[in-house]
Amino acid sequence: MKVSPIKIAILGMLGIGLVSIAYVFIASMQSASTNSLDSYARGEMRAFQVMAEPPAQPAVTFTTGDGGETSLEAYRGQVILVNFWATWCAPCVEEMPALNTLQEELGGADFQVVTVSLDRSIDDAAEFFERLELDALPLIHDASFASMTQVGAIGLPMTVLYDRQGREIGRLPAPAHWDHEDAFNLIRAAIRFH
Repeated sequence: MKVSPIKIAILGMLGIGLVSIAYVFIASMQSASTNSLDSYARGEMRAFQVMAEPPAQPAVTFTTGDGGETSLEAYRGQVILVNFWATWCAPCVEEMPALNTLQEELGGADFQVVTVSLDRSIDDAAEFFERLELDALPLIHDASFASMTQVGAIGLPMTVLYDRQGREIGRLPAPAHWDHEDAFNLIRAAIRFH
C-alpha cells in the first residue's frame, strides 16, 4: 500500500503539532509548580496562604534597635520572612524563639527573618529580646502601625514571605512553629524558586 506524499506531510505536521502542545503543557506545569509554594504548605505550614492579589510590600520607615532607620526595601535581593508582632500578643511571644531558630538555621545572604515590633515603644521589644536571648533577629519597630495596615493584617502575629524584589509570595496569618522541618522546607523552596 502506497501512502501519498501529501498524507505523509499532513501526518508529520500533526505529529509536530502534538509534540509542541505537549511541550508547552509540560513546561507550563513545571513553571507553575516552581513558582508556587502550595505543595510546601503542609503540616506545620498548612495555614500558609498564597493570595491572588497581594498588597504591595509596606513602604514604611522603621526604627532600629540602635536608633537608626530602615525599611523592608533595604532587604532587596533577599527572600525575607517579615513577622509583625508585639510583646502584648501572647501567640507572638510564643513563636519568637522559633523565628530566632529559623534565622540561625537559614539566615544569610539569600534569606532573612525580619521581625517588626508593633509595641508602644521599642524599649518593650528590646527588653523582651534581651530577656529571651533573641540574638539572631533584628530589632525593628513601627510605632505608627502603618505597616500592619498596609499589609492588610487584621491581627497579630502576621507573617509575610517576600521574594527578592519585594513581591509577596504568601502569608501566614497565625502563629506557627517556624523551627519545624515543614517551615525549613517552605523557606528553602522560596529561596530556590524566588
